[in-house]
Amino acid sequence: AIILLHWLLTVWGCMNYMLPLSYAWGNFSVLGVGIWAIVQRDSLDAITMFLTGLLLTVLTDIIHISIFYPSHGFLSDAKRFSIGMAIFSLLLKPVSCYLVYQMYRERGGE
Repeated sequence: AIILLHWLLTVWGCMNYMLPLSYAWGNFSVLGVGIWAIVQRDSLDAITMFLTGLLLTVLTDIIHISIFYPSHGFLSDAKRFSIGMAIFSLLLKPVSCYLVYQMYRERGGE
């Protein structure tokens, strides 16, 4: 559910080409690692890399949104929706990090 939700919000965030390609590449590559963590349920490395990637994308998302946020006069409804979904994804990432950390603990991490 975490991966599906963040995938959908990232797709909607990239919909209007307002954010650069590095935003999409960063988020989709972390989601790919998340799929790896789902497939290999007993791998501690996969869930650790997924958690680390989520934490890093929190920082990079803040940088992307703050640098590429358009001024008020250039906000159309589509751009407002796109940036809103990127911000919503950013706001949900700490919750996702907590849930992934719980999965890390269940797999034997300390």
